[in-house]
Amino acid sequence: MSSIRRRKAVEKEPKIPKDEDDGKKDKDGGKVREAKAKQKWSCVDNCCWFVGCVCTTWWLLLFMYNAMPASLPQYVTEAITGPLPDPPGIKLKKEGLMVKHPVVFVPGIVTGGLELWEGHECAEGLFRKRLWGGTFGEVYKRPSCWVEHMSLDNETGLDPPGIRVRPVSGLVAADYFAPGYFVWAVLIANLARLGYEEKTMYMAAYDWRISYQNTEVRDQSLSRIKSNIELMVATNGGKKAVIIPHSMGVLYFMHFMKWVEAPAPMGGGGGSDWCAKHIKAIMNIGGPFLGVPKAVAGLFSAEAKDIAFARAIAPVFLDNDLFRIQTLQHVMKMTRTWDSTMSMIPKGGDIIWGGLDWSPEDDHVPSKRKLKSDDTHNGDGDTSSKKVHYGRMISFGKDIAEADSSEIERIEFLDAIKGHNVANTTCHDVWTEYHDMGIEGIRAISDYKVYTAGSMIDLLHYVAPQSMERGSAHFSYGIADNLDDPKYNHYKYWSNPLETRLPNAPDMEIFSLYGVGIPTERAYVYKLSPAAECYIPFQIDTAANDGDHNGCLKDGVYTVDGDETVPVLSAGYMCAKGWRGKTRYNPSGIRTYVREYNHSPPSNLLEGRGTQSGAHVDIMGNFALIEDIIRVAAGAEGEDLGGDQVYSGIFRWSEKIKLAL
Repeated sequence: MSSIRRRKAVEKEPKIPKDEDDGKKDKDGGKVREAKAKQKWSCVDNCCWFVGCVCTTWWLLLFMYNAMPASLPQYVTEAITGPLPDPPGIKLKKEGLMVKHPVVFVPGIVTGGLELWEGHECAEGLFRKRLWGGTFGEVYKRPSCWVEHMSLDNETGLDPPGIRVRPVSGLVAADYFAPGYFVWAVLIANLARLGYEEKTMYMAAYDWRISYQNTEVRDQSLSRIKSNIELMVATNGGKKAVIIPHSMGVLYFMHFMKWVEAPAPMGGGGGSDWCAKHIKAIMNIGGPFLGVPKAVAGLFSAEAKDIAFARAIAPVFLDNDLFRIQTLQHVMKMTRTWDSTMSMIPKGGDIIWGGLDWSPEDDHVPSKRKLKSDDTHNGDGDTSSKKVHYGRMISFGKDIAEADSSEIERIEFLDAIKGHNVANTTCHDVWTEYHDMGIEGIRAISDYKVYTAGSMIDLLHYVAPQSMERGSAHFSYGIADNLDDPKYNHYKYWSNPLETRLPNAPDMEIFSLYGVGIPTERAYVYKLSPAAECYIPFQIDTAANDGDHNGCLKDGVYTVDGDETVPVLSAGYMCAKGWRGKTRYNPSGIRTYVREYNHSPPSNLLEGRGTQSGAHVDIMGNFALIEDIIRVAAGAEGEDLGGDQVYSGIFRWSEKIKLAL
């Protein structure tokens, strides 16, 4: 028989007199308020904890990775995915390939290390320590001091008084960008497996912040490259060098080829046959030959796709006062002193990049792109999607980006009278050129509605006059009418393939090697920022989307095919058409090849950044690309590799560009 428990009678709470009850409530309320005050957490605290957690996790993972046996990751990976293929160096050594041609690496923007040789009092103890690359410890230890020393003089584009930051030398200059994050290390290691060493490999390190000609004026970097190539060729039995530039290094080496042949004092005095005597092949990796739209967004609002997305999910982190500095404002102030960034502004205007109603990539459909292509002159052929106006590089509002050009009313911004704002005390002396524009100048930019590559240069001159004045003395963005005009002998034209000729070296070969299959920034939808003295007045509108998961517009950014940084059009056009055969840009008929590498992300975390990546930096670990490079260094020619290898629509898009060749 189940027992039933008797329930206790509910005890009545004792009555508390009203005055006593009120007093108790006040007392309890005070305690709650005090507890809430203690629990109050500021945005800066959140940011500090976030940065601390990320750094702690990173260092813990790095420690565990270095502590484990070297063979463990490979063992676990093979247990999951099966046996891994031999690295290219081992594979090709088994085939009998040996060291033949010396190789020269030319790093791109931001991947080369920079160290301090002289600084202000705040940089005490940092002599010959890396300010850029490595652990970046000084960024969060003394951010204001770091920004001060990484900035250049706003008038000269060279060292500020009392500061000397110089490039790290040797292969360590750019083998790793940060601990565990390789750049050139995988390629160097595979070349070493074939027998290469420092006497047959050279890292052409330079200060990537300053203009190309100023690297010679200040550091004699171009002279050092010339001397080292001559030495390597002479000490390797006269075998010509294979040059391997990456990213902005592609433009830097284009400048070098004109400099080395030009007479002194502007040039290196090597003569018109220097390249023919010393260079076998140039294997350009991810080359922004015609510039990148990303450079425009960086100069215009100190952001791109990733930063705009970060702003959208954590606006406080980028827009507010972080460690007592306005993050993006300081980034803009610092990067606008780096003249090299202006070398990557899109070149060729509307003829190359398209206008209000057309662009070469009009038929690009991201979700329908072919993954494999046996016909190297056809790819990306589905044209069923709606037309996207990629030629409108900056549009103020999604409606403007999509509207018919006849419906867009624009007010000329160049005639607007600039005002003057006095930065208030909350700005902490962060002064950008936007402070000198005033409300009317800022509004005039948005009233113009839409900007193509043709009007982009005027826009940047308007919003960043001091920076662009310096940059225009070193770089040019047009198309040459007559390459025999003596004005094109000036160094400002040497890094623009549309305003200069290739050297007279008919036996040389030029390769354009780049990744495809990753959405890459091409155009932007902007909006005016909230009115505030300290804010950058323009932002990418992350609310602008086309509603299709596979669409071209996402978070205010229109994307096309590319390697996530450089669109296919910029990386491939010159080798696909501009230099193909004998043209006015290639009078000696240097053979050119386009070789694309279809992006395939790693299948699991143990593969790291993968061996088939097509991403702009990760492609440096792509086994297929490394194999191509090693074969050429060992004596192969472009035809031995199979000629062109194309997955994108680069040949079709190139035909749409009506450029006189």
